[in-house]
Formats: sequence, structure tokens, C-alpha cells
Amino acid sequence: MDTSAAIRFTDVTAATPNHDSLAREYAAINALFDDGEIAEAAARFDRARRAVGTWSALVDLAFNQNTTDHAAQQALDYRDEFMPVITNAVTAFKQRMLAYEDRNVIIRVVGAHAVALWEVDISTFRPELEADLIDEAKLSAEYTALNAAAVFDIQGQSVSFEGLAPFAQNRDRAIRHEAATQQWAYYQAHGERYDAIFDQLVQKRHAMALKLGFENFTELAYRHLRRLDYRPADVARYRDAIASHVTPLVADMLERRRETFGWDRLMAWDEPLVDPAGNPAPVAGNGALLHGLRSMYDQMNPEIATFYRSLSENGFLDIDLRSHKAGGGFCTSFPTHGMPFVFGSFSGTYDDIDLMTHEMGHAFQSYASRDLPGYDYLDPTAETAEIHSMSFEFLSYKFAGLLVGDGAADRYRRVHLTQAMARLPMMACFDHFQHEVYAKPESTPAQRHALWRDLEQHYMPWRDWGDLTHPAKGGAWQRQLHVYLIPFYMIDYALAQCCALQFWTRSRQNYDQALADYIALCRRGGSAPFLELVKSAGLTSPFEPGALEASVAEVRNFLR
Repeated sequence: MDTSAAIRFTDVTAATPNHDSLAREYAAINALFDDGEIAEAAARFDRARRAVGTWSALVDLAFNQNTTDHAAQQALDYRDEFMPVITNAVTAFKQRMLAYEDRNVIIRVVGAHAVALWEVDISTFRPELEADLIDEAKLSAEYTALNAAAVFDIQGQSVSFEGLAPFAQNRDRAIRHEAATQQWAYYQAHGERYDAIFDQLVQKRHAMALKLGFENFTELAYRHLRRLDYRPADVARYRDAIASHVTPLVADMLERRRETFGWDRLMAWDEPLVDPAGNPAPVAGNGALLHGLRSMYDQMNPEIATFYRSLSENGFLDIDLRSHKAGGGFCTSFPTHGMPFVFGSFSGTYDDIDLMTHEMGHAFQSYASRDLPGYDYLDPTAETAEIHSMSFEFLSYKFAGLLVGDGAADRYRRVHLTQAMARLPMMACFDHFQHEVYAKPESTPAQRHALWRDLEQHYMPWRDWGDLTHPAKGGAWQRQLHVYLIPFYMIDYALAQCCALQFWTRSRQNYDQALADYIALCRRGGSAPFLELVKSAGLTSPFEPGALEASVAEVRNFLR
């Protein structure tokens, strides 16, 4: 693996696999295994998976950068159609390794945690699922393209979903309402298609779960996410804790905000505006923000500074706002080269800072753990990965003045912390919704909309959609890409937030120690399950009674 800091994104390439090349590669791997060369077979298997990982990431990134690019679409279609073939080969070799007569030999070669992960992995795939997986991938791509096709004409500008953000946070209430109206009019106009895509995804996923012997998709989803050390019942208790302790806090904060602004009612389009002076915007211009970020990382830590310069100077950032670019932000990685890539769209709002601190947390972890032995250990499961990203947002508080100006630094910290807490009930709502949806896959779209409306009132009872008919009737869940593309992922953010808030508390007491603990956690990558990694960082598990309440108390004291 090339871990040179001088590598450029244009240097990252990967051969496109095909049936012949895949057959040759796994014939060689299996031959080594048959000859008793277990370590050599495992090493070649690891290299093969890294190569596929880089190829897949490049294909996915190119499509997200321009969803109307015909060549990128063709490459994505090929990837989606061929990936189940690759998964079949990967699963078959994992099964061979796990069936070896002396399990201790395998553990010595790949590690006990990898063996545990493989045991879960092989339960999630059979060759007869290939057609279903291809269909699932195509439906996911259709959802992404449908979102990317949206164009809005507002205040004399033509913008995408991301481009609506400045208007959604505008201090002028009428402009915020206009932005919300246009956003939800798009979902309403395409509502039947959004419902149809989701219904087909639910049916496909349920059918795959049944073929694998599961009662429904929920168990399969937990296994896909490699959740080794907690179950749906644990998550349900955590959701209850959010409803009991965070929902009242957020309701109080929103009521104070309503009084401060003098609104007669708090409307859904009011929620994005937190500060009476306007949510603190980043220093003017993308170049100025990137300069501020570089200064922040230079002062934060030499290792982080060196990494960020390599990322930004060598083409591993795409933050320009463009038409037909996919929405959202993410970090992907190229495991053959040891470098991550940060994708997103700057909108000139407070959200740009969240993007570049959140995704940088993912990126730094990927870089810090790039030399761990074994492909399975490079990255942790999702809830641990989100500790890295969310904690990095809080660890950036110390340098907020570099990003928004010294006069707005305290305002930024308060807005960010307020929004971080406000998202917790939303995350719990999305998770609860998905558990109910996949428990009753036969539900109609109308029943799912009614379910969302009921759950929304439970977790976010303040939500008032006014004249926005589509979300008022229960369609607000359609805007969340995770529900379509990465089912059951949303609670990972909420679990991680409990841990990130602990890093925030620790950083206020001893910043240098908190940062050192954070970097140490990043270096561990995915070398252990979630709860073990949490413990190794000296954090309290979100599932421990009182863990969330303690963080809520800290936040309440800070924001009062």
C-alpha cells in the first residue's frame, strides 16, 4: 500500500475487474490455501479486497460528482451488477477460512475480531441473492439521481437542494418559508416515485432476508452493519432515553427561541434559524474558509495539519457547488493507497463548517489507521466511525474564530451545540420508523406516511408544518437519503453523539488530553467492536443507564 503524503488523487487508479480476472485471482488465492500457505493466501485475499474497494470507491465518487455523466452512470451500473459476483467469491473464501480444521491458525493469521466479523458476513449472502442485490443498487441510484435532478428558482437564483440552504437559514421568515415551500413541493410532485422506490427497496430487502432464513430485514440489516455487541432491544432503550431526556430539552430550547424571536407559533421553517443575529456564516468565500481550516489544523496538531495539507493540496477534496452533483457530504477512501477523499458542496452557510469538520473526522481516522494489518481493521463499524466525525466537530470549537471570525465564535459554538441536540430526536425517529417499516413490509405508502406522522409527534412534538401539505401528511422522511440507501444507519449518529458529547466535556477540562485520546481512538480503526473501542477511549457506553442524561445536563448548563 502506498502511504506517501505526496500522492495525488489523479494517481489513484484501479483496474476494472471482470469474470476472467476475478476467476484468476481467486484461483490463485485458493491454490495457496490448498497448499497450506494460509498466511500467503490471506495476504493475497486482503490485497484483492483492497483493490476492489478502491475501484468501487472511484466509480461511486465519479457518479456522485455528476449524476448525468453517461460514462459514470454506465460504470456504476456495471459495478452494481458485478459487485454481487465479487461478494460471492469473497464470501466463499471466508467460508473456506472459517471451515479450516484449526481455527487458531486462522485467528493467528487474520485476528480474532476479523474472524468474528466474517462469521457475521457469511450469514448475509448467498449466490441466489445476486439479482436482488443488483435491483437494490439500481433503485438506490435512481433515488440519488432523482434528488440530484432538483432545480429551484428562488430569489432570482437557480439552485439545487444544497443551494437552498442559505435561504432555509435566512433571517427573513418569508424567505425561509419560500425555501421550505419549494423543497417540499418537489417531494410532493415526485412523491409517488419516492414512495414506489422505497416500497420496492423494502420488498427486495424483505425477500432477501427470507431467503437467508431471517424473520424480516431487521436482523439482516444489523448483520450488514456488523453490529456484534448490541441488539434492537438495546437500541430501543436508547431511543426511549432520547425521548425522555433530549426531547424535553429541545422543546425548551425551541420555546425560548420562539419567545426571543417573538413568533406566535414556531413553524418547521423556523427551526433552522437558531441565532437572532443569523446563524454564523463562515468567513467569506470558499478560499477564505479553506485557509481558516488550514490554520485551525496547523494549530490543533502537527499530524492532523500534515494530513489536511496532503488532502487539500493533492486533489482529495471536492467541495464546489455544481448542478447535477449528488446531495449530501461523505468521506470515501482508497485502501490501496491509504488516502481518503472528502465530498460535499459548500453553500456559504454555517453548514459548510459542519461538513468540513465532520467529514474531516472520518478522513483523519481513515488516514490514522491506514497501516493496521488487515482490510477488515481499516475502518470501524458505523457508530464508531461517527464518534470520530462528531467528536472532531466539538474539538474544533477551540478554533471557531478562524472559521467564523472571533466575534461570532461563541455564537457558532452555541448554534452548533443546539443543533447537535436537536438532531438526536430526529435520529431516534428515523430509526424507530425503519424498525416499524421492516417489521411490517406489507404496509402501504399511506400507512408508512401515517406511521411517520405519529412517530414525529412522539419524538418532535413541536414540529408544525403549517401549509406544507406533503410533510404535514407524513412525507418528511423522504428527504433522508440514509433511509433509502443505508437502512438502519441513522441511530449510529445518535449513539456516536453520546460519546462525542463526552469528548466535548473532556475537552473543556483538558483539551490536549481529550485530543490525544481522540487520536488514539482514530488509530485503532476497526480493530475491535463498538463497545470495546468506546471503553478503550475511556468513554461510557450510550447503553449504560445515565450516560445520555449526564451529557444532557452538561449541555443544559452550558446553554442556559
